[in-house]
Amino acid sequence: MWISRGIGKGGMDEFILPVFMGNDNIFASLVRELRIRNYSRNTIEAYLHYNDEFLRFCLKDPKEITTEDIKNYLDYLAQDKSASTVSVAYNAIHFFYGEIWKRSFFLNIHQPKKAKYLPAVLSKQEVNKIIEVTKNLKHNCIISLLYGTGARVSELTHIRMKDIDLDRMMLHIFQGKGKKDRMVMLPRKLKNILTIQASLKTSGDFLFTNGRGNRLTETTIQKIVAMAAEKAEIRKNVSPHTLRHSFATHLLENGTDIRYIQELLGHAKLQTTQIYTHVANSNLESIKSPLDS
Repeated sequence: MWISRGIGKGGMDEFILPVFMGNDNIFASLVRELRIRNYSRNTIEAYLHYNDEFLRFCLKDPKEITTEDIKNYLDYLAQDKSASTVSVAYNAIHFFYGEIWKRSFFLNIHQPKKAKYLPAVLSKQEVNKIIEVTKNLKHNCIISLLYGTGARVSELTHIRMKDIDLDRMMLHIFQGKGKKDRMVMLPRKLKNILTIQASLKTSGDFLFTNGRGNRLTETTIQKIVAMAAEKAEIRKNVSPHTLRHSFATHLLENGTDIRYIQELLGHAKLQTTQIYTHVANSNLESIKSPLDS
């Protein structure tokens, strides 16, 4: 059973808290602490989900949870979930019992290792083909902005008209991941299409809205990108994040300093950006295989 709880006040988002063993107040302190620390809505919802699932897996009161319960749950998840998912679940449970309940048993539980994958990247030709086959103006603008700015899909859905400076060709990304603002360049190629897109809007403050004036959801944009890639006959799995990866990789291949790329992507740590050095072709293509010697 799920109920709506008025955790938020003064226009703040409200969250739906799960009811466990007749108690609808178990997770209120978790949500409150996460909000105080300025965690994103997605993170709060994920932490609620995994803590609720964990208690239903154990069928115990939080006060009775043991180290073995946590290990058993993480092992259960690891059987058919990705290492990344298991890691998120670990972090969620660790926060609830370590930060809220002040339990120390996590000292005996090691954080699961995340699998390391190289990001999927499109060639410039593939990106151009996707853009060329997308005749719908709004969809074309969405795809072009994702690739041309490296914005996250969550950031794109929140772009407002006031965030766009067509004179300077700059985009203000407000409160991106990590609650940090940043400025990114707008491709000059997009000046006309952005002007047209803005002029076609009949309601709503957001740049990309549906027929009712509500901002487009992340799911809608993911579908737009996937359909465009399929139409362009790209056989790779293409998502908005693939375009972001391609943006960073192509900048690196063009000789852009990696610290500038870090700023444009909004990465807190340079280490996160350095993954693109493993997929950029600029250095690899200059190396001769011993078979060719």
